Amino acid sequence: MKIVIAPDAFKGSLHAEEAADAIYSGVKKVYPHAEIVRLPVADGGEGTLAVLVSSTGGTLRTVSVQDPLGRAIDACFGVLGDDKTAVIEMAQASGLLLLEDHELDPMKASTFGTGQLIRHALDAGYRKMIIGLGGSATTDGGTGLLEALGVRFLADGQLLQINGEALPFINEIDTSQLDKRLLETDIRIASDVDNPFVGEQGASFVFGPQKGANGEMVLRLDEGLRHLADETEKRTGVRLHELRGAGAAGGSAGALIAYCGARLESGIDVVLESMNFAKHLSSSNFIVTGEGKTDRQTLAGKALMGIAKLAKVEGVPVIVISGAIEEAARQELLGWFSELHSLDDGKMSLAELMAYAAVLLENKASTVMQSRK
Repeated sequence: MKIVIAPDAFKGSLHAEEAADAIYSGVKKVYPHAEIVRLPVADGGEGTLAVLVSSTGGTLRTVSVQDPLGRAIDACFGVLGDDKTAVIEMAQASGLLLLEDHELDPMKASTFGTGQLIRHALDAGYRKMIIGLGGSATTDGGTGLLEALGVRFLADGQLLQINGEALPFINEIDTSQLDKRLLETDIRIASDVDNPFVGEQGASFVFGPQKGANGEMVLRLDEGLRHLADETEKRTGVRLHELRGAGAAGGSAGALIAYCGARLESGIDVVLESMNFAKHLSSSNFIVTGEGKTDRQTLAGKALMGIAKLAKVEGVPVIVISGAIEEAARQELLGWFSELHSLDDGKMSLAELMAYAAVLLENKASTVMQSRK
């Protein structure tokens, strides 16, 4: 018997690798002699770097970059096991978790450090890159990362100190010093976000508040992003305004598309392909997966849905054990998943569920496996 264990992170409580370990322990109690393969997954957000490096036998490289407020920090980029592909995770250099709550300010925050990570990967000789955009603290339209790669943003001939606040003042974009190595680099953006660059569903309105933006800031940032999109269209011919997915990471996806020739792809599809997930399916009896909450958003293209689509082709059942299951979506979910199980039995508070997630997940996995014997 072969069992594939492939959870996403249980946000706020377990990384994907920790969730995989917990499920493994529970399954092993019931099927001690089975071949059990752990393949934790991610969809382009935080954790993508760790998942891809570990699943492909890759390595991490530590380099010096700037955090969102310009302070020097150490950050990592990854190299896949093929030793040809670099993995950049935006959260490493430009992430929310790098700032204290009182420091959150998308008017001041910059993606410069993410651009430095890309440049370090270029310096190391990598011409294939996967960039995960989740967890950013920024809404600078990717201008900071472009600045680190050689683009100059000016106002009446004067070089701007670039951040979210500076966007409305840009009236010249000089790409003459943009790193030429980008022209020969294949860049895949792994993202689960389909928001456009601007507007009520855009980068500022949807994601600005969680990055510290108040109502006035949201409006100002959206106006700044719209101005940047106008200037970008003049400069590159690429219209970002309504482009699906361009609003990911405060508009950084749009910057990478317009100036670096990047391709925007489904995060989970990129991850599953990179770890060669499909090769494990044809010989598997079933898959066990899970996440913090499985709901209608899962059906919209989250990590578990990517797994379900591949599994359906091979006719492999997929068992879900998640922190919670949206009951209103259960019937729709059962169109893709053979079983749905929740850690939340209504007897524990959310805080308790999160605190004891590993133990609960191990025990639930054991119980579910026992019911299959």
